[in-house]
This record gives sequence, structure tokens and C-alpha cells, in this order.
Amino acid sequence: MSLPELKILLASPRGFCAGVTRAVQIVSMALKKFGTPVYVRHEIVHNKYVVQKLADEGAVFVNELDEVPDGAVVIFSAHGVPVSVTEEAKRRGLTTIDATCPLVEKVHTEARKNYKKGRKTLLIGHQGHPEVIGTMGQVPPDEMKLISTISDIGSVPSDWADKLGYVTQTTLSLDETEGLLQALRDRFPTIVKPHQNDICYATTNRQRAVKAIAAHCDLLMVIGAPNSSNSKRLVEVAKESGCQRSILVQRAAEINWEHLSGVKTLGITAGASAPEILVKEVIDKLAEHFQITLSEHIETEEKVSFPLPASLRE
Repeated sequence: MSLPELKILLASPRGFCAGVTRAVQIVSMALKKFGTPVYVRHEIVHNKYVVQKLADEGAVFVNELDEVPDGAVVIFSAHGVPVSVTEEAKRRGLTTIDATCPLVEKVHTEARKNYKKGRKTLLIGHQGHPEVIGTMGQVPPDEMKLISTISDIGSVPSDWADKLGYVTQTTLSLDETEGLLQALRDRFPTIVKPHQNDICYATTNRQRAVKAIAAHCDLLMVIGAPNSSNSKRLVEVAKESGCQRSILVQRAAEINWEHLSGVKTLGITAGASAPEILVKEVIDKLAEHFQITLSEHIETEEKVSFPLPASLRE
């Protein structure tokens, strides 16, 4: 019996960004330099496959520093940490390696700059996300307010109006954020914007690549974790761009084959914390069920890389 035909349209760029690549390298290199165990506060990036692979190499993932023994090596995740965490690590004499993405660190710097200049900061982001918690923790609690929706703007104290700046979570949807920022500028015309756009190049590129293919797909599959902000945004962007049937899948084993019923053209992308090996795994599994033809839409070429911390370059 011949297999049904399926055209697969791959979006590019997809998968690992420079910040994630750097964070994963940091854990691997720390294990080589210091031996096991090396402790990592929170998931280094939001992907179970990556976390399990590093755990198999000897990394121990913890929720908080009180789980890390005195004198140990601890790595801070790519999402960044509040100042209170770095101070606690210093107080306890832990050897720390900071894997915070340099683009997240840029947001932290903007928030601290606002504080030093006497400005309050509005952070556009999603409640409870580790990156948001890390950014909120860069300044005293009454100096920053989280804004997630346009309606939240109404709760900004009126006496903040003349001394106000904003920053954004790096993994947001460009379109969704633009509407919110316009409403913010309308309400506070003198609000100080960041030196550069905070939404990172990788988030932007992956969203643009999805926008370019969405209308040509019967179904669009985003490979990524359910707790990955940028992966969830890719599903939303696909739906808004013409592919209502858009789904998030962690691994090939999780594919619900009923979703592929009647699908002739399948779009595939991967969130910034999903490795290419998971894309290959999904395509290999699809090839067991369909006669596939592959084509790739390349929106742009990424040539960004970030240096490793000095302590690992020695």
C-alpha cells in the first residue's frame, strides 16, 4: 500500500538561537572544567530533551540556591536571575557562572539605568515567566510594574507619568507588543524607550519565517516545550498569519496523528530552545506515515554568536 503524500515546508531560521547555544555550551564546559556535580538553578533553557541530556552528563538542576551545597559550582539559567540570587550566592561563597542570555542582560541594564536616573520602569511581559522574574528583580519592588495587557496600563500610578521608561520580555510576539506599546505611548507621550528594541533578533526572525509560510500550510507544527514563551508565541503568530490549525509538539512521540488527517502541506518550525535533532526526529517519524517531499523557506541567515564567560575561556 502506498503512503499518502505530504509536502513539508520548513521555516528557517528555527531552533536554537545564539543565547541558547551559549547557555548549553556553558553547562557542558563547566562539567569538563569542574567535574560533577555542577548545579544549575532552574532549567538552563525551556526544553526537556536538552535538560535531560545535560543531567545525564552530570548537571544537577535545582529550583533555588538552598538546594546547592556550600562550596559548589552553580550556573544561572539563560533567562536571568534577580539581583537577590546573585547576592545570596556571593554571601555563601558559591562559584557562580552566569549563562544569562546577553540580550536579556541588555534588558536588565536598561532597567537599572532607569532606576539610576530616577525613572520608574514598566516591564511588558508575562506574569511568572523566569525572564520576567529576573528582570523585575533588578530594581527595588516599587520601582517596576509588570504590564501584560492594554487594560493593565490603567493601573499605572499617575505620578509615574513624568519619570517613566519601559522594557520588554525578549520572547514576545512583535505584533501583539506593538499594539500595547502604541497604547503606552498614547497614554505616556514622554515615556523613555530602550536604547534598542528588546524583543530579540531570534524571536523576530522565527516569527517572520512562520508568517511567510503560514498561509501556505494546512497545519503548522511548532516543535518546542509548553513552558517555552517563544514557542507558544510561534503558534499564535501562525494562527494570526493564516494557518488556524497550528499546534505545539515537544517530541515525535507526542504527535497526534488525527491532527494530520487531510493535511497536504505541513509547516514545521522549532522554538529557540528546541535543538535541530528534534526537528529531524519529527521528520523521520512523519516519513514512516507519509511519502514526504521537503522544501525550506529561508527568511534570513543568522550569523550571531555570543562569547562564553571569561572563566570558561581560560
